[in-house]
Amino acid sequence: MAGVLKKEGLALNKKRVLFVILIGLFLMGGAILVRVVILKPASTIQLAGIPPDEYDPAVWGRHYPREYQSYLKNKEMAPSPTGFGGSEKVQKSVQEPEILTNFKGMPFNVDYSEDRGHPYALDDLKNSKRINETTAGSCMTCKTPNLIDVFKEKGWGYAKTPLKDLLPKLTQPIACANCHDPATMNLRVINPAFIEAVNRRGIDLTKATREEMRGYVCGQCHVEYYFVPADKKVIFPWANGLKPDEMYTYYAQKPNAFEKDWQHPDSQALMLKAQHPDYETWSTGVHAKSGVSCPDCHMPFTREDGVKYTSHWVTSPMKNIKQSCRPCHTQSEDWLLDRVKTTQNNVWQLQRIAGQTIAKAHGVIGQAAQVKDSDKKKLDQSRELIRKAQWFWDIVAAENSMGFHNPSQVENTLGQSIDLAHQAITAANDAAHSNF
Repeated sequence: MAGVLKKEGLALNKKRVLFVILIGLFLMGGAILVRVVILKPASTIQLAGIPPDEYDPAVWGRHYPREYQSYLKNKEMAPSPTGFGGSEKVQKSVQEPEILTNFKGMPFNVDYSEDRGHPYALDDLKNSKRINETTAGSCMTCKTPNLIDVFKEKGWGYAKTPLKDLLPKLTQPIACANCHDPATMNLRVINPAFIEAVNRRGIDLTKATREEMRGYVCGQCHVEYYFVPADKKVIFPWANGLKPDEMYTYYAQKPNAFEKDWQHPDSQALMLKAQHPDYETWSTGVHAKSGVSCPDCHMPFTREDGVKYTSHWVTSPMKNIKQSCRPCHTQSEDWLLDRVKTTQNNVWQLQRIAGQTIAKAHGVIGQAAQVKDSDKKKLDQSRELIRKAQWFWDIVAAENSMGFHNPSQVENTLGQSIDLAHQAITAANDAAHSNF
């Protein structure tokens, strides 16, 4: 009898265990169902079917409200948490007066303000003091999704069309359509200059992974470029590589008959002006080599009411350290902020030294050139040295991270800039047998 009861007890216990397992599986399945159906991430939301020629972000925002509300935060103007960059429209020459000397004789001497957010792209273009009646249409390339229609209509002919004639066609600043296909929401590139540049490097955008596209959509505009003198076509100087010396070597070959952005009135050197080379600087840095793309830091994943979506507030990672940095880094937020500040302070000091030494060199070369019987060959040597020195300084100064995208490369570049500027001074003094 005891044996029978024991067997019945074991059977009962097995049923109870089985019941508990079934209940557990039911609850787990319910949780998964809630997560997938009720708390589904934004990436599974039904596509809105936005028309291909709809560029107004407010229309996109009706279907993707979280992304749109975060995009609107780009209208906020505030200083950077680290003290460098930020989105306030202030003239850079206030903190770096050497800019007025180094860009003497060209428009950046007149107006060189800090960048504001994407929603201000068109307003800042229209109101820039660097713009005049002769400004080429190529200047609007990265300011608006209307580029799509303009390029369809004119091809590269838009580049040499006067900007003033194109402005009435430009209705929206940088927004959703610059980076997303409205039919699929897949990431896309609309800048023909970027498409041609990566094609020349053997990259097929149609085969790019999503993670690669997360860098490309930013890289289509946050880059160095120049305008072909004959037709103002936009070209990226990447034929030899994306490092400062590789791009300088490319420019030294006078590609497409391009030899200068302007001639400095003091030194008479043929100068180059760098443009926000964030993509090039990041691409050879530790984050890029570790598989970290631009949005990972500047547009981190965010959760709201159980929904995971990509923030479209393109801002300093230091404003969202938990979302931007902590998914990879285990250090405290204070430690991470201090690390960034330290790097940027070091780069800032070197950038100022380089810029000031270059400004002095322009003056010395100009004085040496006034000396009767000065050695022309040595003067030309000094002009080439100052051209290269300023390029190395400017490729850092024009970039938006104050060196953090690639600290080791940036500090090396500024060190070379300082050395080249001193060499330019020495060569000029040797040319004139002077000590200016």
